[in-house]
Amino acid sequence: MAGNTFGRLFKVTSFGESHGRGVGGIIEGVKPGLELDMDFIQKELDRRRPGQSKITTPRDEKDRVEFLSGVFEGKATGTPLAFAIWNKDQKSGDYDNLRDLYRPSHADYTYDAKYGIRDHRGGGRSSARETIARVVAGAIAKLMLKEVGVEITGFVSQVGEIQMSHTPEDLSKIESTPVRCPDTVLADKMIDYIDHIRQEKDSVGGVVSCIIKKAPAGLGDPVFEKLHASLGQAMLSINAVKGFEYGMGFQAASMRGSQHNDEFYSENGQIKAKTNRSGGIQGGISNGEDILFRVAFKPVATILKDQQTVDKSGKEVVMKAKGRHDPCVVPRAVPIVEAMAAMVIADAWLMNKTYH
Repeated sequence: MAGNTFGRLFKVTSFGESHGRGVGGIIEGVKPGLELDMDFIQKELDRRRPGQSKITTPRDEKDRVEFLSGVFEGKATGTPLAFAIWNKDQKSGDYDNLRDLYRPSHADYTYDAKYGIRDHRGGGRSSARETIARVVAGAIAKLMLKEVGVEITGFVSQVGEIQMSHTPEDLSKIESTPVRCPDTVLADKMIDYIDHIRQEKDSVGGVVSCIIKKAPAGLGDPVFEKLHASLGQAMLSINAVKGFEYGMGFQAASMRGSQHNDEFYSENGQIKAKTNRSGGIQGGISNGEDILFRVAFKPVATILKDQQTVDKSGKEVVMKAKGRHDPCVVPRAVPIVEAMAAMVIADAWLMNKTYH
């Protein structure tokens, strides 16, 4: 299986399955001597872990990370940093009835078509549990970026048809609600809606927005390694993601140049833009303004309603799903989006250092 490594200089290779012994990864490109704040890394994992509230899956995994190499006396040595998180609360028996079925909108059929074999327990390698490795790598990327002042903040801006009408100035209340929406009034509506969907044995999608502040101008390259292309690849590699847009995104298609262009001005010798419709990226390179993007997530494919499907022989059957599943994956996806963004920015920052 190819495609298990992401990044050029700062890169992570992940391994493991949802119902295997555990998941983990190997990170390269970590700055030697970087103070590895274990409490911060664990806190990032806790934001992703299941069982946080009534609107997430009740699977009870503590997700404690164990570093196996690359750390000495609390600091990164610069050698490959290997880590693992052991699975503790998997219930593989919940998936026995799915061994020969192709679940609607899952990777079951495509896995069989490509590999001729698959792990039916929770989706195996295609499970979102693989994203644990990304969150660990992203936390370490954040620690590197913190030294140069870069801040990355994600939040839920839409659940179903409930959406924010603007980007809020105050992002301090994101973690005060289980849905991770900074608008607390809207957050309560989202929570009630997700719980209603859960009671109906269904699922719903949404959007995670992300703001990268204080990223220096000059990150990214102008052709195949455009910064927004790297961010797009990173986000579209996350489970259940169906769309990525930055700046004005698809809305720009209905605008005129005079409406979309960001005019420049000089302030105390520093070049700035009067507006930020470009989302902080122009010509594939960061311009020093806030980098703004949005990531669309589909509804979780596993629902507890009966669904029509076929088995491996092509026989039509009714699928009755069991197990523990999120009615909406978006709140738990926020730290994953942040992690992938941090890896992209850290990688671009390291690439810039090779130019100078």
